[in-house]
Amino acid sequence: MANPTSVAVKTSLRIGPQATVCQDSEIRGEVIIGPKTVIHPKARIIAESGPIIIGEGNLVEELVTIINKCDEDSDRGQRVPLIIGNYNVLEVGCRLEALGTGDYNVLEVKSQVGRNTVLSNGCVIGAMCKVVTRETLPDFTVIYGKDHERRIQHERPQPQLLQLDLLSKVLPSYHHLKKARNISRQSSVSSTASSTN
Repeated sequence: MANPTSVAVKTSLRIGPQATVCQDSEIRGEVIIGPKTVIHPKARIIAESGPIIIGEGNLVEELVTIINKCDEDSDRGQRVPLIIGNYNVLEVGCRLEALGTGDYNVLEVKSQVGRNTVLSNGCVIGAMCKVVTRETLPDFTVIYGKDHERRIQHERPQPQLLQLDLLSKVLPSYHHLKKARNISRQSSVSSTASSTN
């Protein structure tokens, strides 16, 4: 179902030093990518309702969708930033809409975190798990299994420093990269295009 309304979104991309951002990733709106972060090809970062700020040393794998899309019931047209802290891992096919994500979190394959959920620090959202409740997850929360069971782990997940280092060396050999500078352009975005997976 295509919605004929389209919104002009100015794309402004800032890439920090030593970040690796593949040209085949889709980035729209105001996006800031921190140093040493790796964005794989086919990742989607859509800042429709406000900026997306990604911190240092994050790993964003293929087919990940990070989207800042207005929740018309609660946002009332405000431009609210979506902020992702440092050393988070977003695995293949996961979807992140949470406005607040702390440090050292792991979103496993095809997991989903909704706009009204806040990830503290050291949380793990298991493969195929979906968290769309209005809540702040306590530090070190693990959500897992088909019944979305919860527990608290004793330590935060370890940062993927070796993987980040390896990817920052290997990806440029096989993919074109977006340059580490400010890029600004005007694009037209369909309001429904970014709501699809």
